[in-house]
Amino acid sequence: MSRLRGRWDRLVPRTLTTRLVITAVALVAVVSVLVAGATAVAMRGYLTGRLDAEVVDALNRATGPGPGFPGPRTDIDAIPDVRGQQVGTLTAVVGSCGDIGFVLVDSGEGQASRDFLDDDALALLGDAADSDVREVEVPGHGSYRVRSATLTEGCDAIVGLPLTNVDAAVTSLVRWELTLGLLGVLVAGAAGTVVVRRQLRPLNEVAGTAHAVAELPLASGEIAITERVPERLTDPRTEAGQVGAALNALLDHVEDSLEARHRSEQQVRQFVADASHELRTPLTTIAGYTELARRRDDPETSRTALAKVEEESARMTALVEDLLLLARLDAGRPLLREPVDLTRLAVEAVTDARVLAPDHRWRVELPEDGPVEIVGDQLRLHQVLTNLLTNARKYTPAGTTVTVAVTPQGFEVRDDGPGFPPDLVATAFERFTRGDAARHREGGAGLGLSLVKAIVSAHGGTVELRSEPGDTRIAVTLPRGPRPGTD
Repeated sequence: MSRLRGRWDRLVPRTLTTRLVITAVALVAVVSVLVAGATAVAMRGYLTGRLDAEVVDALNRATGPGPGFPGPRTDIDAIPDVRGQQVGTLTAVVGSCGDIGFVLVDSGEGQASRDFLDDDALALLGDAADSDVREVEVPGHGSYRVRSATLTEGCDAIVGLPLTNVDAAVTSLVRWELTLGLLGVLVAGAAGTVVVRRQLRPLNEVAGTAHAVAELPLASGEIAITERVPERLTDPRTEAGQVGAALNALLDHVEDSLEARHRSEQQVRQFVADASHELRTPLTTIAGYTELARRRDDPETSRTALAKVEEESARMTALVEDLLLLARLDAGRPLLREPVDLTRLAVEAVTDARVLAPDHRWRVELPEDGPVEIVGDQLRLHQVLTNLLTNARKYTPAGTTVTVAVTPQGFEVRDDGPGFPPDLVATAFERFTRGDAARHREGGAGLGLSLVKAIVSAHGGTVELRSEPGDTRIAVTLPRGPRPGTD
């Protein structure tokens, strides 16, 4: 079975062009055969009808007034020639008046002669005698269309005409149909090949674009896929256009995905580099002060070194905890789900900020219709507010007014400080993003805003930054109820 299937697979054409051409040629051949068959049948019916009319006319002439069929007799020589009958006409009398018949044949001398029928032929004609035209196979003379008429009681006259001319005409017609049909199949095959190849040319161009893209190195690095299907081959009203448009959409999606992958790779590399740098600084400080305490064996130096080691250890611990929290949020670790009063959270965060930065003006705006409560992780949301207020405290001068406004959708932190640099707004929430050195009044790893975004996203919310000199706003939107898909 598998061997037969393999042979069949080898015989079946693979290319779409070949299949379409074979299909078209087969349809032309089938239609030609059907038309030829119907034409031959119709032609034979038409010619047979005309022949039947001639048979009726010949019978009327033979049995009409004047010399014609004789009365009852058996003298063959006394039967006169039938008036106006053509060569091949069959004339017979059967029944009580005697069984006599002949066929007019060409004698070769320019006149017709009689070829008399034998008893078997006359018996066959006698059995076929009918007032309707019938087809009879006359032994020795072929097929005839015959009709009979009653001369006297028990005596019938029969006249018939041969089907030779009808058969010859139909045979000639069939030969011409076969010849023209074969020619039509050949022309259809040649024309179909040209037309199909021309119509499939757009698909070949689309395939060429796909092959060109497939040869590009897509494994790593920054990749730009410039190959596209030409616009003239993306008409959605055509099948080839639909394929071309779909391929272009796919290439756009692949290019966007590769760009996102490259950006992610770059961010990971930058993240590792920045994290290594941030961790290297406190480690270097710790190593330096440890070496200092070891070389100078005096209590004052040891106390100073231990204090610095403790400070840098705390800084490094905070950085590692922030990185660990980001990693957990990236991994989709679930947060606590408990009722959180945002109004109380805002008041506590602003109260803490007043203590840390008394030279700033801190304000809280609460909704008039009462506390705003959501479901979330209170500790992490407190960290969001603390990071936003710390960011405002660090990067705005003394006297800046910082306002926390609680809304039914979440909360907003705004200040009237100098604002973010324009080139920093788009990347403010990326990891290890920091402004210029002039804004760094205190040290920082650049993870504060990235933690804000990660925590808010884990709650199913969004963060939006709008900044211009004198008006910086960071709006946090949080869902009021449980996140979709959570228990």
